[in-house]
Amino acid sequence: QVQLVESGGGLVQPGGSLRLSCAASGRTFSNYGMGWFRQAPGKEREFVAGISRSGVDPYVADSVKGRFTISRDNAKNTVYLQMNSLKPEDTAVYYCAATLSGYYGTGKQEYDHWGQGTQVTVSA
Repeated sequence: QVQLVESGGGLVQPGGSLRLSCAASGRTFSNYGMGWFRQAPGKEREFVAGISRSGVDPYVADSVKGRFTISRDNAKNTVYLQMNSLKPEDTAVYYCAATLSGYYGTGKQEYDHWGQGTQVTVSA
């Protein structure tokens, strides 16, 4: 199986930027579709962005469209989430996830492996 470790979270002011990274080890990273999810306190875990194993068709949820970008570097076994123009409502624990389907899905049940999460707090 694949192990996932997120990094890059932290405290940022509204309007600021962060870049999350998710490093994978174990199985061949390039076989996996990848997704980013987030979970705010008291809320369900929600899909944020996904990218297929080839990386040619990244997708972001409407709630973050125009502000967040997902990308991957298969040579580095890493997927990224670039977050710009951050808002207080983006505050959450962000998780990366991997699916053997090779593509991505928007449902958390479609993913086989999860990282431990990284906290993002947007506050003045």
